[in-house]
Amino acid sequence: MRLTDRIYVAGHGGLVGSALLRRLKADGYSNVLTCSSRELDLRDQGAALAFFETERPQYVFLAAAKVGGIHANSTRPAEFLYDNLMIAANVIHAAHVTGVEKLLNLGSTCIYPRDAAQPLREDALLTGPLEDTNRAYAVAKIAAIELCDQYRAQYGDDFVSAMPTNLYGPGDNFDLMGSHVLPALIRKMVDAREAGAPTVSVWGSGTPLREFLHVDDLADACLFLMKNVSEPGPINVGTGQDLSIREVAEQIRAVVGYTGELAFDASKPDGTPRKITDVSRIHALGWHHRIALDEGLRSTVEWYLAHRGQVRGEAVAG
Repeated sequence: MRLTDRIYVAGHGGLVGSALLRRLKADGYSNVLTCSSRELDLRDQGAALAFFETERPQYVFLAAAKVGGIHANSTRPAEFLYDNLMIAANVIHAAHVTGVEKLLNLGSTCIYPRDAAQPLREDALLTGPLEDTNRAYAVAKIAAIELCDQYRAQYGDDFVSAMPTNLYGPGDNFDLMGSHVLPALIRKMVDAREAGAPTVSVWGSGTPLREFLHVDDLADACLFLMKNVSEPGPINVGTGQDLSIREVAEQIRAVVGYTGELAFDASKPDGTPRKITDVSRIHALGWHHRIALDEGLRSTVEWYLAHRGQVRGEAVAG
């Protein structure tokens, strides 16, 4: 991938896409293509193909998706399934038709079976039932992996799929009705600190174990995979380290400077009891994460305080 190559970042307005833009610009790539969801609806096959035929990107990062937390996924599953299926199918097919040199499909480790052995290995895919709270989203992401692999098998297309663990960082969604656990906790604790509230409610029991990867580390991994790896199947991207939601909440409380109590609401769903990735494959390929959680939390809280007037709600990242 040369500095002058035409590179399309699908979903540049989202958490992952914006991190990819920062990294590509920092590395000196001068021909990066973007198009917002208002200008280009990737759920529209004709529009997606027309864009590819006009712009002729050589490399594609497929980071566009409808994303959200447990509440959004469990109350609007049809939207999450349809939108993500359409986006993936249209972008992957258009990349094939127009001869894209390489495509990197971004998924999520929520694709793995609910009861899969931990840490999650890539070969656990499709070996058991999915977690009910995000099954629709996971099915769409599994379909995208299959599309990439089958276009590779049938046509020889160089399409690769990366499966990042739970992400956080600048540009995250802090809308409480659609956000994931870490940005939701940051917002709740900042609000509680400023209001002098005595407690902050945390969904679930606090016992589930989660792994968190800073989105700038993911951007680094994406460029590494784009430049160095050509293999079928998902490749996990994570830290290989996890901690409980209670521990995460306590770390955020310390970073924010909130002195009140944490009230865990066990009536709310916990989701998967544990989710940690086996990252031995990407480590063997030569990539490791660099940003420690405490460092990443501090920078994310600082970003949120500086940008909270622009907080995004859950949406299709175009």
